[in-house]
Amino acid sequence: MELSARIESKISGMGALGIPVRLGLRFAHMFGAIIAFLTLWEFAPALGLIDPVIIPVPSVIFDKFVELSLNGVLLNNVAVSMRRVAAGFGLAVCVALPLGFLLGGWFKALETAVNPLLQLVSQANPFTLFPVFITLLGIGEISKVSIIFWVCQWPVLFNTVTGIRNADPVLVKMSRSLGMGRFQMFYKVMLRGALPSVFTGIRMSAVFAFFMLIGAEMIGASSGLGYMILQAQATFQMPRMWVGIVTVALLGMAVNLAILLLERKVSGRKEEISI
Repeated sequence: MELSARIESKISGMGALGIPVRLGLRFAHMFGAIIAFLTLWEFAPALGLIDPVIIPVPSVIFDKFVELSLNGVLLNNVAVSMRRVAAGFGLAVCVALPLGFLLGGWFKALETAVNPLLQLVSQANPFTLFPVFITLLGIGEISKVSIIFWVCQWPVLFNTVTGIRNADPVLVKMSRSLGMGRFQMFYKVMLRGALPSVFTGIRMSAVFAFFMLIGAEMIGASSGLGYMILQAQATFQMPRMWVGIVTVALLGMAVNLAILLLERKVSGRKEEISI
């Protein structure tokens, strides 16, 4: 802490010149690890650490990324995949969120009764359920969206129920003593206290959506990032395959960042704690 305070003091003493220095240090702090990782990756073949035929270096992947973006192949696949993610993830949030509020807030006895069944069903490996979804729904869009929905609903549901059930009992008692109605107490006390847990479930669900997207698009698909990755791997087009992998990772990060920004907007900025 002392060293950090000293550096900050020196930068502040530089006046206007300290602004670009401060920005540079902040950039290095935020992205330094990524830059170091990409630099090591770029020179790893020369050091004999990786085989560039199997794992192309970032510059080769970037060149292929630009090529596929300019000819529209990447953007078309991204659009198809994002439609599937939006449908499955959005449906999961719309269904699991109110269900979690009802089970955790109004029907606690029912939640206690059905929770073991829900926990058991949620533990079913989604990849083993592929044949079931395909048999019942075919290999079209409905089965792909349904698989994503199935995986995404559980984190939202369980985290919402947990957040509602773990509301501060002192605040609940105070609300009752102030004569708050059940709906008013739920909205002003329980819901606000549950928001961190709810958004944690939504972020987990978004991660699972992209995780299952690749698996869903590798079965009976003719477009999408998963299909592009599978086809590139089958034809040994490694740069193309890695473009798909990196794109999925970037999209997942972008969605997670958007959810974090929404959480800050709804919940307010949390105070950072350092030890």
